Amino acid sequence: MDQVIVRLLPAVPRPVVQRLSAPYIAGATLDDARHTVAGLNAEGKLGTVDVLGEEVTKAAEAEAVASAYHAVLDAIAGDQLDANVSVKLTALGLKLDLDLCRSLLATVVADAAARGIFVRIDMEDSTCTDDTLVLYRELREARRENVGIVLQSRLRRSLDDIVALAGLRPSVRLCKGIYVEPAAIAYQARDEVRESFLRILDTLLAVGCYPAVATHDEWLLERTLERVAGMSSEEYELQMLLGVRERRASELADAGHRLRVYVPYGDRWYEYSLRRLQENPALATMVAKATLGRLVPGGR
Repeated sequence: MDQVIVRLLPAVPRPVVQRLSAPYIAGATLDDARHTVAGLNAEGKLGTVDVLGEEVTKAAEAEAVASAYHAVLDAIAGDQLDANVSVKLTALGLKLDLDLCRSLLATVVADAAARGIFVRIDMEDSTCTDDTLVLYRELREARRENVGIVLQSRLRRSLDDIVALAGLRPSVRLCKGIYVEPAAIAYQARDEVRESFLRILDTLLAVGCYPAVATHDEWLLERTLERVAGMSSEEYELQMLLGVRERRASELADAGHRLRVYVPYGDRWYEYSLRRLQENPALATMVAKATLGRLVPGGR
């Protein structure tokens, strides 16, 4: 039933989606993100700030997102927050104009470098993978060291991608991936995705990369902790989403692991919220119950 409800999510009223997804989002404004990251830092956790808005349709919108990132960098530096930024390239115009995206990304990375801040380039659906990796490689070959990439264990190509990038010793966020992809290019079964995750993690460690392991899957967390036992806490980090498994995140931070929390903010929250709910079918069922309560008297 959960999976059926997930497919019906686009028909759910936006106010209901917004209410249920609120724990995943810092708020609509940069001040909301600043306060959220400051709170995380006080708990011994790190932050990575994401400006919502990958569904851009005009160059001016991409430029506005880039400007927002410059403001985020200014806030991180000004408030002395322990945080970096995560950037989705479609928000910088990847699907509109590759050269525009290249230019905007370069300015964000340069600004971040001047402030000593790291930039993580997010990985999106498979139609973006090649261009994302090209732009990442260009930045690294231009001697930008403050930039990292994301690989998804769901994609069959990811192990080959890390082998191809190994010479750069990349900083890689490893996640399962939540985009719906065809079986020809992506693993479908949970165990296949998990096995791919561990193969990639083992390869990252073997070639001397810095792994940022992003998962809420306790089975994968336990096996990750086995692999990093004995390593310095500066040689890896764990990552989780805002509002997800917060108690477990605190346990990991208290145990001395670098624990970074993904902090999205902005008024373009709807598409992000749908993806988060689709990733969590049980939460989607809560959305369905809330909708029923709105439409049917006594249906709560």
